[in-house]
Amino acid sequence: MSKTRDHVKLEKRRLQAGKLFAKGHSAPEVARRLGVARQVAYRWKNAWKQGGRAALASKGPAGPKPKLTVKQTQQVVKALLAGPVAQGYKTALWTLPRIAALIKELTGVAYHPGHVWRLLGASGFSCQRPERRAIERDDRAIGRWKREVWPALKKRRAGSAKPLSLLTKAG
Repeated sequence: MSKTRDHVKLEKRRLQAGKLFAKGHSAPEVARRLGVARQVAYRWKNAWKQGGRAALASKGPAGPKPKLTVKQTQQVVKALLAGPVAQGYKTALWTLPRIAALIKELTGVAYHPGHVWRLLGASGFSCQRPERRAIERDDRAIGRWKREVWPALKKRRAGSAKPLSLLTKAG
């Protein structure tokens, strides 16, 4: 997914170009000063000639407008952070169809489950898989093994192990 653009910063740069054009600077000079391609500076100059400062103003993000308002998005994020069990599911695992149903239930806006991941990414969530662990798992015994047994297995006397390059197959 592409990075989000800072429309305010980009507009500020275009307006700065407009001021330079007004002072009589050429497009290549403006391009050099602002660190943009000459073609971009020529495009800005043509827009500035035709419409002045207003032609260089930001038109906002491209593409369709979001279906959810900021308030609705915050409501969905809050419900997601509360967890699936708090929303009435038996397991503590969010799936895209579950999240799509949650969005529909909370906001009335329908999203296809295949597109829900875009909303999640924009809200700072990432794809996670739950780690499978045995029911019989004993964390204390594992910790003790890591602290005591594993270091003892790793320790060797100096010179006791031959380098792999010296080992050859008999035959």
